[in-house]
Amino acid sequence: MKTNLLLIPLLTLSTVTAFASEQFGAKPNVLLFLVDDMGLMDTSVPFLVDETGTTKRYPLNSFYRTPNMQRLARMGTRYSQFYANSVCSPTRTSLMNGQFSARHHTTQFISPDRKNTGKLGPEEWKWDGFVSGEITLPAQLRAAGYRTIHSGKAHFGPVGAWAEDPRNIGFDVNIAGCAYGQPGSYLGMKNYGNGIKNRQKRAVPGLEKYHGTNTHLTEACTIEMKAAISNAVEMQKPFFAYMSHYAVHSPFEADERFVANYQEGNSAKLAAFASLIEGMDKSLGDLLDHLESIGVAENTFVIFLGDNGTDAPIGETHAVACAAPLRGKKGTHYEGGMRVPMIAAWAKNDPQNRFQTEHPVLPRRHVSEGFGHICDVYATILDVTGTTPPHAHKVDGISLLPSLSGQPLPPDREFLMHFPHEHRSSYFTAMRKGNHKLVYHYPVDKSDKDLFPRFELFDLVADPTETTNLADIEPALRQEMIQAMDQMLSDAGAQYPAIDGNPLTLQPEIH
Repeated sequence: MKTNLLLIPLLTLSTVTAFASEQFGAKPNVLLFLVDDMGLMDTSVPFLVDETGTTKRYPLNSFYRTPNMQRLARMGTRYSQFYANSVCSPTRTSLMNGQFSARHHTTQFISPDRKNTGKLGPEEWKWDGFVSGEITLPAQLRAAGYRTIHSGKAHFGPVGAWAEDPRNIGFDVNIAGCAYGQPGSYLGMKNYGNGIKNRQKRAVPGLEKYHGTNTHLTEACTIEMKAAISNAVEMQKPFFAYMSHYAVHSPFEADERFVANYQEGNSAKLAAFASLIEGMDKSLGDLLDHLESIGVAENTFVIFLGDNGTDAPIGETHAVACAAPLRGKKGTHYEGGMRVPMIAAWAKNDPQNRFQTEHPVLPRRHVSEGFGHICDVYATILDVTGTTPPHAHKVDGISLLPSLSGQPLPPDREFLMHFPHEHRSSYFTAMRKGNHKLVYHYPVDKSDKDLFPRFELFDLVADPTETTNLADIEPALRQEMIQAMDQMLSDAGAQYPAIDGNPLTLQPEIH
């Protein structure tokens, strides 16, 4: 009897799909898709809403092309107000342990080869990142039976530190992750920095098979993640896939697949940045397609997130420009530095799926207007996977699953970003509480000629561009916010900048 070879691939795919659906009946999979240096406005998805709660498009939404983000947003919920730290390592640590930076003490981005405390920063901040024995999200999920996969940028610890290797903090698989947050190169033809003078130390490891090819780094990390997810399915294990792109961090080397879409009328640097955005979006679509092709999309919970505000090469650092209508960019205390895109959805909507019945996500362009933050991601992933953190581990976030099903977030929520170091904005603490944001600039300059006033207080509903400082205008509100900030810093055991060994703690006076 002849065998019809054309039927074999179809039979195999059908068998794999049925097998995957059956095997993943006990626990849902999770895909955490993190983009480096992508702000709220670096997308064609409109996140901001008008006074009626309707999404509102701005010019930047028409500049960038992110059709797969649009696809994910149609399937789930996006947040118009979602906060991260304004630099990367503090956010990445918060994602892994659910704590504010003031509590976990990785308050600065981790320079891989020198301790970048700053002239007056706290010497005991956690430059080494995680140490052995600390609680981390991947370690908890691995203990719960998950196959834990890391692909892309790690940046959890400096060269030689325990946390340099993502496998030490709980990942079974590490693809291309190391101590460096900036890649030596995005280009396969440049071996991702390997062997290139002045870039070797930032060379991306473990992708030698793509050296000398036209494979962009974003694509290489995606291909390897797809293979690792398939391997987890073959192992009959649920997976936690942490797709942590180096994109869209500098150097702004164009993704040649997309750069032609942005070259007319723009600088080469901006065209390259935008092409990195579109390449990242292609990765998202490729992963969603892959999940569906192997039959696990209905069982896979997806969170899309930026790690800090935008670094788009548009305008001045503290102006309303690269994140317009928001003010500021990466590394600043303004909304453009702290507000990031966040979308949560099941990879494929199926109202009959038991996980989606237990944890429904409102589909088709739902926008949550309450504000969430990075520590919520940790709590949400533990909730959706049915994993309970150790009782003694303090978590500063809440599960977002109720809000994803349409329940409002608490109106008086608080978010704390503590940055006692030097960067584009230096030595400050920012606190969001309800509709207001208080920024305290530590008095590190004895001549008191700081760039900013000691306190900045904004009503983010009435003044989303942060142009009117209410600190002198509403002293009662200012004092209420100061007390709340002081309590949060004290509760977290915050470390402070210091002059001659004397910590500069929060002072209520306005100078």
